[in-house]
Amino acid sequence: MPVPAPDIRDARATAPYERALQDGGPLFLVRADGRRESLDVDRWKAGADADDETLLARCAGPTLDIGCGPGRLAAALVRRGVPALGIDVAPAAVRLTAAAGAAVLRRSVFDPLPGEGRWSAALLADGNIGIGGDPGALLDRVRELLCPGGVLLVETDAADPGAHERFAARVEDAQGRRGAPFRWARVGTRALAGLAGARAFTPHAAWRTEGRAFAALVRCG
Repeated sequence: MPVPAPDIRDARATAPYERALQDGGPLFLVRADGRRESLDVDRWKAGADADDETLLARCAGPTLDIGCGPGRLAAALVRRGVPALGIDVAPAAVRLTAAAGAAVLRRSVFDPLPGEGRWSAALLADGNIGIGGDPGALLDRVRELLCPGGVLLVETDAADPGAHERFAARVEDAQGRRGAPFRWARVGTRALAGLAGARAFTPHAAWRTEGRAFAALVRCG
């Protein structure tokens, strides 16, 4: 199956995700070859947990939460006095983030954004390094958003540190209703470190919690 355009703002791609955010229920990422993985919508809709706190503790200044979903991370930062902005392409995610008390915009990371070149930190949690299906291009874009010395905090593939895979996928709900296809990717910590240098980032730290993996990259110069 040809890999479709990376823009997932089309409601046909996000419809099952929107329903899951609003109504709950299982959600799956389904690849073109039929492989499926469960998406943890219930965790996304809950408050920030102890694993998330390992990310949030590294956000010392204005932070951009890319693909913020229902806003648990942006809202947690606001509660601790850290300026934060969530962005997401899904209207339901934007509504929930605003209801949680965080500033939010319905934007793609590839759209024009406030404060470009001045953000102290950016978050790509919950597999969002996959946004657009080209992790290298995403790193290039985030570099434009961060200030020199700014930190990019990434949740990486917990199962395979060497993973670097680009693929077409859809989201599907428990009733088998699928959205339109879009590009996605998965990247492990070791693979991310390999990408970082070519994108003017320096690997700064990597750590694991039970079942999750993370990395911090620092924007060079």
